[in-house]
Amino acid sequence: MSTVLEASTEATCLSPVEIPTAIDNAFLESLIGYNARRAALAVIGVFMERMAPYGLRVVDFSVLTLITHNPGITSRQLSSMLAILPPNLVGMIRQMQARGLIEKRPHPNDRRAQGLYATAAGEQLQAQTQQVVSTLESEAVTQLTPEERHTLIRLLRKVYEFR
Repeated sequence: MSTVLEASTEATCLSPVEIPTAIDNAFLESLIGYNARRAALAVIGVFMERMAPYGLRVVDFSVLTLITHNPGITSRQLSSMLAILPPNLVGMIRQMQARGLIEKRPHPNDRRAQGLYATAAGEQLQAQTQQVVSTLESEAVTQLTPEERHTLIRLLRKVYEFR
């Protein structure tokens, strides 16, 4: 502990106050949400740096990946899968269309819906960035064994799929 002088509100004299030199965060470190957020921030920070040259954010990469791996997926399915509000997704889809990464086509089974498809440029960008993300993920968990990594993913999914 270190001591500092604090002004008293009732008088002009200074009184010593103990300031901790070591921070007790044991309770926070016992929380799943706290640890999940800290881990996510560590990975997302590097993700953003590596995706900047491609002009993709985390959500953009997720949308492009789902469209590439699921040709004809609808915006309703994307909204549900990624927990994105439909109005927010509309803007992302428009931006990706403007960049020539995706296109809309009539849905083969539902005349009211539009299917989303990656263009050749979108498929190429997704393949490049998927490799970058795979490398990033490997680097982020080098301290984990393959079994621990699998267990971590399984447990995290268990938490968010419960909701």
